[in-house]
Amino acid sequence: MLKAILWDNDGVLSDTERLFFDANRDVLAEHGIVLTHADYVAWYLEESRGAWHLLPPAEVPAARRARDARYAQLLAQATAPLCFPGVEAMLARLAPRVDMNIVTASYAEHIALAHRHGGVLRHIGKVFAREEGMRPKPHPDPYLHALRRLGRDAGECIAVEDSPRGVAAATAAGLRCIALRSDLLKDYPFAGAWRVVDSHAALERELDTLLAA
Repeated sequence: MLKAILWDNDGVLSDTERLFFDANRDVLAEHGIVLTHADYVAWYLEESRGAWHLLPPAEVPAARRARDARYAQLLAQATAPLCFPGVEAMLARLAPRVDMNIVTASYAEHIALAHRHGGVLRHIGKVFAREEGMRPKPHPDPYLHALRRLGRDAGECIAVEDSPRGVAAATAAGLRCIALRSDLLKDYPFAGAWRVVDSHAALERELDTLLAA
């Protein structure tokens, strides 16, 4: 029986992956580096190493801080909810039936900014964010940490991800994982995912089927 859903946030619940791309692109441009969408998919969503290998090591810490500040600025500039259409209604309908938590590589500050408009977080139990010190996805650590904190077995839960690194992290932790395709990865095969869906409507149908089992 499905007892908990572990949601990735960026690209799954909130339409913020594009803003994180913009933040990285803007900061790298200050160093004379052009970040393309193809680079972003390869370095950030597949390999999980970012573009820091293009900078002298001594410049990386300041560039990271500048990127994080730029991302926070872009999130704060939003004047409407950043969640995808229909997501809040989906969560409201699922919440009475299943425990829901967020497992993310983002900082808690960024999650709070992303959801300061709308009511997504009222349906979420816990947010396991970057401050908790785990190795980032594709390492399984974020999911293993969440399972320990929640007192859940992997078989009781399902993860929802939109990136290859996220799917790899979830499956390495023993979780079934539904991969939600985005515009950046609309043709990606997502090998290893338990299911692959092309829309939030299809995702909701999969979750309903699991909860009815």
